[in-house]
Amino acid sequence: MSDMITADLVDLDLSADTKQAAARALAERMVALGRVTDLEGFLADVAAREAQMPTGLDGGIGIPHCRSEHVTEPTLAFGRSAAGIDFGAADGPADLIFLIAAPAGADDAHLTILSSLARQLMNVEFTDALRSAGDAAAAAALIRGDEAPTAEETAGSQDSAAASAAASADAAAGTDEGGASEEREERDEVPFRIVAVTSCPTGIAHTYMAAESLENAGREAGVELVVETQGSAGFTRLDPAVIAAADGVIFAHDVPVRDKDRFAGKPTVDVGVKAGINRPAELITEVRGKASRGEVTVGSPGTTPVERAGDSGEGYGTKLRKWLMSGVSYMVPFVAAGGLLIALGFAIGGWKVDKAPSVMDHFLWTQADSWAALLFQIGGVAFGFLVPVLAGYIAYGMADRPGIVPGFVGGMIAFNINAGFLGGLAAGLIAGGVVMAIQKVNIPAALRGIMPVVVIPLISSAIVGFLMFVVIGKPIAEAQKGMTDWLNGLSGSNAILLGALLGLMMCFDLGGPVNKVAYTFATAGIAVASPSDSAMKIMAAVMAAGMVPPLAMALATTVRGKLFTQTERENGKAAWVLGASFISEGAIPFAAADPLRVIPSSMVGGAITGALSMAFDATLRAPHGGIFVVPLIGNPFLYLIAIAVGVCVTTALVVVLKSMRKPAPGAAAPEAAEGTAAAPAERKQPVAA
Repeated sequence: MSDMITADLVDLDLSADTKQAAARALAERMVALGRVTDLEGFLADVAAREAQMPTGLDGGIGIPHCRSEHVTEPTLAFGRSAAGIDFGAADGPADLIFLIAAPAGADDAHLTILSSLARQLMNVEFTDALRSAGDAAAAAALIRGDEAPTAEETAGSQDSAAASAAASADAAAGTDEGGASEEREERDEVPFRIVAVTSCPTGIAHTYMAAESLENAGREAGVELVVETQGSAGFTRLDPAVIAAADGVIFAHDVPVRDKDRFAGKPTVDVGVKAGINRPAELITEVRGKASRGEVTVGSPGTTPVERAGDSGEGYGTKLRKWLMSGVSYMVPFVAAGGLLIALGFAIGGWKVDKAPSVMDHFLWTQADSWAALLFQIGGVAFGFLVPVLAGYIAYGMADRPGIVPGFVGGMIAFNINAGFLGGLAAGLIAGGVVMAIQKVNIPAALRGIMPVVVIPLISSAIVGFLMFVVIGKPIAEAQKGMTDWLNGLSGSNAILLGALLGLMMCFDLGGPVNKVAYTFATAGIAVASPSDSAMKIMAAVMAAGMVPPLAMALATTVRGKLFTQTERENGKAAWVLGASFISEGAIPFAAADPLRVIPSSMVGGAITGALSMAFDATLRAPHGGIFVVPLIGNPFLYLIAIAVGVCVTTALVVVLKSMRKPAPGAAAPEAAEGTAAAPAERKQPVAA
């Protein structure tokens, strides 16, 4: 690590008071040494990584890091803050800040070294030594490994996974040697065996810190725990014999686990990577509890954080958001496909296409009306799945695969009794809760094999069906009807205010939960064969507002390019297409780099667009498509004016706010930073995703 950190990259008196300022101060040292070519571009990449997940860790550690085209060689900068800086850790501010910069094409050797550092950060003696280091050279030497707290304290951390793997392999083969044998003799039983997988979006730091934390906790708990780290340096698959011999599985990840089916059929705890770092002992206790109750995973469970039931340490509100977003994420493709097919049917066959006979009974290949009816009826079938899919995958997010059957059953009942969108939400939550309750019952070993395929679906479907038909279905249906009547009665200033509110929500988090709530509210209104005029106005307002942020960023980078980095100007070119296609996420790179200016400006423009769309009585039957479905929009000319006004307002606000920005001391202006990066920028310009 001698070439990664030197005394010039250490600041033992870091005066920054925010994580952005801390990253800038440390990055400036990298720029001064030629390790980073474009300060603003690199900081934008750091901010984008930070937006994915806070990089603060318990124990007073902050590890902002990223891969970036603006990094010439793997580099580490270290800062020590007396006041502490908030990096989002649960236990408070961080006083030890490590800025890790990896080139986009960093080789495995460098990434392995960085992973070793990540493991060292879980060593209390190592962090204590950094807090007491007297000068920059001593701190740099300590991080490089030139000196360490003691040989015993730091020597074996990198080999712990291999040692545990060997112990588990011995256990699987029936051997009884070494420390494992002694422990078995003391406890007169075979130790509990766990296999774990850790992974994070960047694969540089959190992946290996979680592994180290889990391994340490495993040793303290007296269990055999082996970790497979799926990081940027690649990964070596666990021996199938080790997996087969394991009594439980822990997934600590924020990206999909590769080859997840290898672990099917075992008690599984599935959490985010930070839970693996901060709560390893709890995870071990949880997986042992699941094993004692006979809870096993059937097939491959959800692969992304939004599809999981939520980490055990999270609040109920966070878990509820994940469960609902799981249902929404699966529902949206049905909305898009079905809605566009229905809209095309109306565009080709006119407004009476919904009265056409079934194409099974009447279809003429040469008649446009027959094709229009075909499109409309296919779209209607797709729309018929919306409520069952929503309910089924909410239950899936809560209880994994066993929740799908009662969720779909409850969702279909909600559809049949006209409980609609609200009924689907209730059915999904009830189904998931019922399955989770059943899974907590201690089942005899002889019955565990039939639980997932017979007992759980049977009992949970019966309970959910009873509740939906007899207890809560009718009240929910009445509530759904009341909400529909209220929307149909909106007019004048009330409709305009609703449009402004939906516009604000669409632009608040650019594809995040708040954005999805507004979009789902709109699509639920048109998810019927004959949506009301008010529902189509709401859909139009939501789509118009969602187009504003990326289009505005594209326009701003065109009219005042000097206010943006070269990377942002390249992103602006892509944002034209993304915005025109109603993909709000096209503005995320800009919001991540400068949230305090971009997000409020977008919200103002989105609110104006939503309000104008409602005021102009624009309607939309299609749930997606952006500018490409303008022929399907009612009052299309005024609708485009509403979008143009919102784009211009957001652009003007962003330009004004960025013009007023005062650069931090020593920071280069965007155009100056661009000059330093001119050569590499000409070779390759990335477009952030």
